[in-house]
Amino acid sequence: MTNESRKRKVRGSQIRSSRGDKKQGRSQSRDDKEIERLERQNGARRQESSAHIDEGFVPEEQSFVETESVNRVETRMERWLDVGRPTHLIGPTGCGKTSLAMHVARERDRPVVWINGDAELTTSDLVGEYAEKERISERDQFIHNVVKSKDIIRDRWVDNPLTLAVQEGATLVYNEFSRTKPVANNVLLSVFEEGVLELPGKRGKSRYVDVHPEFRTILTSNSVEYAGVHEPQDALLDRLIGIYMDFYDLDTEIEIVRAHVDGSTGTNVEDIVQVLRELRERLDITVGTRAAIMAAEGATTVDTVDQAVLTDVCTDVLASKVAQRSDVRELREEIESAIDDMEVGLS
Repeated sequence: MTNESRKRKVRGSQIRSSRGDKKQGRSQSRDDKEIERLERQNGARRQESSAHIDEGFVPEEQSFVETESVNRVETRMERWLDVGRPTHLIGPTGCGKTSLAMHVARERDRPVVWINGDAELTTSDLVGEYAEKERISERDQFIHNVVKSKDIIRDRWVDNPLTLAVQEGATLVYNEFSRTKPVANNVLLSVFEEGVLELPGKRGKSRYVDVHPEFRTILTSNSVEYAGVHEPQDALLDRLIGIYMDFYDLDTEIEIVRAHVDGSTGTNVEDIVQVLRELRERLDITVGTRAAIMAAEGATTVDTVDQAVLTDVCTDVLASKVAQRSDVRELREEIESAIDDMEVGLS
């Protein structure tokens, strides 16, 4: 046989790893395994930290008035929450949407998570992001007089309100939901339909979070005609239960104002509420129950609430809703006219 026949024939190009490449590959593999081991070692601590829901970020509980009108809306909400449907309260500003949402959420006897929507809110603000650096350390002293140490610093994922609520089975109150741009709320689609929350930007198996069976959502929005309101996408609205609210009846508003205003015993709350309700019909601006509460607060600072005082108080409460100074004059005249026409018995 010739020397040529002894030569090994190789088809295609030969691929050979250098010693440096092999060494680097083995080192990388060891580092990956070490990270996994240290993650398991520190997993319980991180899980306990991420699962904590800080109640300090939830608005404080306020006085809540139970009347027949309030109970009717409350019952409708609870019906849908009981079957796991997200409930969307829609109505004019100052009609009591947020107070009702927080009351119903607390009545469920589950943790409450609060989100306040606005145009700058992003998907990361809802679900979380890699926002911190984490140091994983190990100290090994198995051999006498030999200390082995290793520190690994890497990005750490921080859960935001939606993820915490989904994991813990909390009741999520998403206030001013329609003020958030629709693209940020796309993450809610799979939560409501498939029962899975996807964490955009997160890597690995933990990118998907199963929704806790006790998780519920209450959303509040102003009607679409309000400034700064975005119309949510149809795909999301199709998964929501919409409950439209209006201002409560006279007796309920009187009770609400009394419950919120300290020292209102000597103030003629009935007259104040009646005047504000009349202005609600006359003016082109929204006059909510909150305006009546503020007017009653102002009235507690004087011994006698006469027509001049009530005119001043109502003007001050509503002046921020008009466009310019010349409109304030017209507003004051309308308030004086309403008080005259109603002939309220001021004290």
